[in-house]
Amino acid sequence: MRLISLFFLLLSSHAAFAANLPGIPQFIDEMVERHHFKRADLERVFRRAEQRPEVIAAIEKPATLKPWAEYRANFVNPQRIKDGLSFWNKNEAFLQRAQRQFGVPAEYIVAIIGVETMYGKQTGRFRTLDALTTLAFDFPRRAPYFRAELEAFLLLSSEQDFNLLAINSSYAGALGIPQFMPSNYRKYALDYNDNGHVNILHEPADAIGSVANYFKHYGWRSGEPVALQVNVSDDKLLGDLMAARPVMGWTSDAGVSLQGEQKTLLPPAWLLDLTLENGKEYWLAFENFDVIMRYNISSYYAMSVHQLAQAMRAARQ
Repeated sequence: MRLISLFFLLLSSHAAFAANLPGIPQFIDEMVERHHFKRADLERVFRRAEQRPEVIAAIEKPATLKPWAEYRANFVNPQRIKDGLSFWNKNEAFLQRAQRQFGVPAEYIVAIIGVETMYGKQTGRFRTLDALTTLAFDFPRRAPYFRAELEAFLLLSSEQDFNLLAINSSYAGALGIPQFMPSNYRKYALDYNDNGHVNILHEPADAIGSVANYFKHYGWRSGEPVALQVNVSDDKLLGDLMAARPVMGWTSDAGVSLQGEQKTLLPPAWLLDLTLENGKEYWLAFENFDVIMRYNISSYYAMSVHQLAQAMRAARQ
């Protein structure tokens, strides 16, 4: 394998280089043995990788530490709805195609991209090589995971002919318009505009098809709900909120009542409680809600995606 066009960026004079981090020589050995990279290429790459302590600081302070109302306001607001409608209009043909092919409603594809990157406007300020190298060799708690993602990133760069020193990502190494980790880029990203390149870094069509493909792979159920807000008459009756049960069980045994139009034949759900300034609101969360959480294992995240999707759908109607 070849690493193409690796060395075109100027390096800052104050960089803390990562080449001496424990484990990098052994990692290079593995990449040479397993994937037939050239040792000299990898050694040059890691001599240019920077150790970034701010990456570790960011990953140890997730946004979900914020109260729900504050977290929600970051993602479900007039500007993000407006920009989402614009993105939807520009890419409607690809969204309709993805909805038909994978069964994922267009509003949820748009909402994921909106929450992740403001529809491709904010795809990350960290150099991916630096972020993943720092996390793989200087963050013991999750080092095996990020070491595997660094391996995937090097393979992806070879396959896609990336300039390793020019690709930016989130602090965790998530890439492009939909923020796929490198392993997911390799597994689920699609050439959805049929131009011969799988490019979720810059091409909205590929991002749209890739998000829908990802959701389908993780079990998106076409035609089923994501979440429904409910009323609770007595929270002492609820029991284990995280245990999925038939909706009839919630309504008959736990004091839960559906808001608005009653829906029959609902699939099993678990109950989510969100704390607000004036109390709590409760939601039945279905399998599709769990699928969204495969993108980011946070109920706040999945609920923000759901509410942004619903707000955009209502605005279009």
